[in-house]
This record gives sequence, structure tokens and C-alpha cells, in this order.
Amino acid sequence: MPNTGALKTAYLAEQLFYAAIAETCFVEHCSTESGFGKHRGESVTLPRISNMTEVTDASLLETERIPEKAHTVTGKVITVKEFGEAVPLTEFSKDLSQFNLQNTVQKKLKQSMQLALDTRACAAFKSTLYKYVPTGVASASTATNGTAPTQALANMNVFHAAAIRDLLFDTYKAPMDGDSYAGIFRSKGLRGIKDDQDWEFWKQYSDPQAKYNSEVGKIEQIRFIETNHGSSTVGSFGLNIVGASSVLGEGVVFGDDAVRLVEALSPTLRVGAPQDFERSQSVAWYGKQNCPLAA
Repeated sequence: MPNTGALKTAYLAEQLFYAAIAETCFVEHCSTESGFGKHRGESVTLPRISNMTEVTDASLLETERIPEKAHTVTGKVITVKEFGEAVPLTEFSKDLSQFNLQNTVQKKLKQSMQLALDTRACAAFKSTLYKYVPTGVASASTATNGTAPTQALANMNVFHAAAIRDLLFDTYKAPMDGDSYAGIFRSKGLRGIKDDQDWEFWKQYSDPQAKYNSEVGKIEQIRFIETNHGSSTVGSFGLNIVGASSVLGEGVVFGDDAVRLVEALSPTLRVGAPQDFERSQSVAWYGKQNCPLAA
């Protein structure tokens, strides 16, 4: 359909204003599969070697043979998919507009691409089987089947951050770069930590500017990152507003190599060939990739 709105009116202000978009931060936390690209097939297999069973005592008798253990090698297949969106432009709208419509459309398409790829990566992080749901100031319910066991009844705080960190550590999830876990949360989720007196007491000595900048920063080995990319509807794109009365914020905490990004063609902007005797043309972003959980 042709472009609609005010760009074809008689006169517009000289400055063009763009609608703001949400903060995006998931794609940058994906591990990129190097070496994969064009002409490498439609999928890549990630080999995974399982741990050997730990024995209580590995000592041997003098005449005893060293026991042999079996180990298993499995593979996770990631299949590349196509992604893209397009916006139509008509020669009529371009001729009458006071602004360069192609430039403005390209800018908004880049932002649309940024949001779409972030949504895809966010969905991968959220697909983890382990769910942690705060049910009180110092209580929580957990599940390992990928489904939240109950509705959240309390917000995040330092107690829950510590509990999540311990769960990751005790299940052998390596920190990112061997240093910190990462936690990406909606603002409402992080507000619970910012209002926690334990956090305020700690930060007044370690980082006095944290409250001033409204940044949770790092606590309990988790470096927290704030995003507003999501919806107020549970199960929608991005991180959502959840819990009793929908006043709590969703989030994910993860370690190293949690989600693997595979690209056969990095997303780029493309200008379509003119149609209908050069009266219409489309501009699109297009890419070939996928980013599921690595394990």
C-alpha cells in the first residue's frame, strides 16, 4: 500500500521527528558461530561431549585393570531461516514529499530490523527449561520443564539474585568470560532490586553513583542490564510485564555460550527493482540466520 500520513501535505516543519524505539540488547549476548556463511549448507551441527560419571574412589589394586568409561557425543542442529520486512514507496509520494522518503524509510527499517532480531534472540533466551518465580521476599518456586510453575507474587531483590546465581553455579553454568553472569530484565523487575535496602547499602560504598544513574550494575556475580523492549501481555514479544496484577518485570539470567547465532547472510537493507513503470518501489531488510539455545 502507498505511504500514508502527513508527508504529502502542503507544508511541514523543516525538522523531521522520528518515533523512539525500545532498547535492544539480546543479540549482542549471542555467541556467533564463526566460519559459517554462504555455500555452507542450510544448517550447522554443534557437537557436544557429555560428562563422564564421577566415581567415589579412583584408586586401583596392584593387579586390577584400569576401568574404562564410555562418553557420549551428541549434536545440536541449527537450521538457517530467512527473515525480512519491506516498506513500499510510490513515485507520487516521493515527488510530493518535502523530505527524502527513501532515507527516512531506510532509517526506520534499520530500527525495525533491530527490534525483530532482538525479539528473536530474546525468545531463544526465554526458551530455557529452568524457570525461577519469586513468590515472596525470600521464597521462590522453580521448574525444569520450561513452564513457570506459578504466577509471580513478588518482585526481584538481592535474595532472588543470589538464589539464581547459586542455581547457575551449582548446575555448572560457566560465567561469561569466566567472570560474571548476565541478567537482562524489564524495568519493573530491576526496580525491586533498586528498592532493596541490601542493594542500597552495598552500592553506597562500592558504587555511589548507581542510585543516581538508576543502574543496578553488578551484584551477586550477575551484571544486570535494563531493557524496555517487550509488552504488557504475557507470552508476547520481548520481555513482558508479569505476575499478580501485572506489576512485575520478566527477565533472563545466563552464562557463557547460552545462545548461538548462526548467519548465512547478515541482515542488510535492499532496494527493490522499480515496478509499474517506475511508479512504485520497495525497500526491505533481509537476512538468513537463526539463534536458538546452544544446548
